[in-house]
Amino acid sequence: MKILLHACCGPCATYPTEHLQAAGIDFTIVYFNPNIHPYKEFKKRLNTLRDFCQLKKYKLIENKDYPLEECLQGMLAEPTIRCAYCYRMRLEYTAQLAKEQGYDAFSTTLLVSPYQKHELIKTIAAEAAEKFAIPFYYEDFRTGYERGVAISQELDMYRQPYCGCIFSERDRYEKHPKVPKLS
Repeated sequence: MKILLHACCGPCATYPTEHLQAAGIDFTIVYFNPNIHPYKEFKKRLNTLRDFCQLKKYKLIENKDYPLEECLQGMLAEPTIRCAYCYRMRLEYTAQLAKEQGYDAFSTTLLVSPYQKHELIKTIAAEAAEKFAIPFYYEDFRTGYERGVAISQELDMYRQPYCGCIFSERDRYEKHPKVPKLS
């Protein structure tokens, strides 16, 4: 099986890639995260993922598009919760690319975090799978979350203090005012 694996960042990729590799599943990682704010955070996450992929010799596709205005408009217009827009745009992109490039399925490292909206990710991924006629490879990677944290700490990877969008950055610092802001 050949999977296109969307990755939001390096630390979240550690356990899923280790798990997929141990299972003998061929995968390529794709970075497409134009929801990340600010731009220097977007670049930090890409660079950390790039370094991780080089270290592990994983294949990486980088999409450096950064349509900030479109993302903000999409999040603000989302009728349910803003996270739905972020999940949808990234998973639809991944599903479409996987279909176009002949992968057997697609998946995402978003499924490793206990802080993400797991059921919403599954629902949106299933919709993307149907829309682009390619299977979504589902696995509850949360079982390896602590392992992934340990790997990222062993590798001294940059670990971000919030999900990624401007709203999650704001919410993080409002709830935890003693957390130093990114400069």
